[in-house]
Amino acid sequence: MFASFSAFAVRRRGAVRLAAATMVSGLVAAGVLTGAGAAAAEETTQSQGGATATIGGLKTYGAAVIHEDTGDQQISAGLFEMSVDGGGMLQTYCVDIHNPTQRDAKYHETAWSGTSLGANKDAGKIRWILQNSYPQVNDLAALAAKAGVKGGLTEQDAAAGTQVAIWRYSDGADVDAVDPQAEKLADYLHKSAVGVAEPQASLTLDPPAVSGHPGELLGPVTVHTNAAGVTLTPPADAATSGVRIVGKDGKPLVSAADGSQVFFDVPEKAAPGSAELTVQASTTVAVGRAFTSESRSQTQILAGSSESTVSATAGATWAKKGAIPALSAARNCTKGGVDITAANQGDEAFTFELMGAEHSIPAGESRTVTIPLQEDQAYDFTITGPGGFVKRFTGVLDCKTQSEAGGETTQTLSEPSPATVGGGTYDDTNLAATGGSSATPLIAGVAIALVVIGGAALVVVQKKKAPTQD
Repeated sequence: MFASFSAFAVRRRGAVRLAAATMVSGLVAAGVLTGAGAAAAEETTQSQGGATATIGGLKTYGAAVIHEDTGDQQISAGLFEMSVDGGGMLQTYCVDIHNPTQRDAKYHETAWSGTSLGANKDAGKIRWILQNSYPQVNDLAALAAKAGVKGGLTEQDAAAGTQVAIWRYSDGADVDAVDPQAEKLADYLHKSAVGVAEPQASLTLDPPAVSGHPGELLGPVTVHTNAAGVTLTPPADAATSGVRIVGKDGKPLVSAADGSQVFFDVPEKAAPGSAELTVQASTTVAVGRAFTSESRSQTQILAGSSESTVSATAGATWAKKGAIPALSAARNCTKGGVDITAANQGDEAFTFELMGAEHSIPAGESRTVTIPLQEDQAYDFTITGPGGFVKRFTGVLDCKTQSEAGGETTQTLSEPSPATVGGGTYDDTNLAATGGSSATPLIAGVAIALVVIGGAALVVVQKKKAPTQD
């Protein structure tokens, strides 16, 4: 385990951002309590599959200085290490300099479109830096020679220089490495970088939700992976429900490969219901994949991976008649919101409301609706449908490396001991490292008040009246 965490600079606006997110969350929670109905909502975050990992801390790092209008601030710069659920280790750099790292935060592999990289024209240059520097290039003598660094590079220099170069593109930061060798490397990487395409996901299922009538093959769900093969785990109640996972020929499947199409085979006499397929594999996650956390811990980008466990899920919903919705969601940072994709394989239109706007999906069609949200806004959407269908999507929109909220003071999370810059000392016990701050009591009070008061909630309700459930 790692005892130390990043000294990333965080403006006082961080407290404002957290307060704003908490306020919205309180309003949304109140709305869901009154709008979800009797059926329990299946909660879904916007993870599209892949690796899930817990951040440990900075493993190899040096010092850097951010130059801002309020003065210079010294921060730690280098490689983080994460432990993968199911086995494996990841090394990452930060692409979110003004946001703190939350201790033991859980991270999910994410497409660039779900992060600040989605709207960053220089995202491909960041991947080039990752491919052409430490730890992908672990011959430090050769790396030093390429960068024109006299006297060689230590691992700490290489990590710090690489992180500084990344920040210049990911955050547009005016930042320098403290060590001259690390700074020389950062300048070389920054000036040499060229755009490289986003890497393939380790494992995703497309679409992540399907629907149809019992007696039919529901799908297809296409497997996308860089692994040699994947293992298919059927629904937990498959033995009693009779639902099978099959290929297009109707034969049962227990494994698949990249490009394979799989289906849910639902018995013709099955009552309306749903099921979930889990797919798992072991592979090396591609350098340049983004990792995000629902706890507002700073976004990371992959620099190296061991053989790691990756997984993805897909759901199926079926009914004999009426609207039969299949719903999925994904953050869309280019449009500044969350995409809700609704497919309807029933024989009636599926009609619902999103933030006051009515949407209708005709039978046999699929549409994507973007819900615009403010940066750092917590959301909690519940969509209901016929037959007790309930789907809930939760998360926080984190698409920018900086918020437009006010505040000019910078606080530093020291690593591993108080850092002194320009005569100021910064306490290494700052609670922002674990998600708290001096504003915590105020934020908690505001959240409690909002939950009590209730108010304008963001709730999605299916308009066609569902059958009454006792």
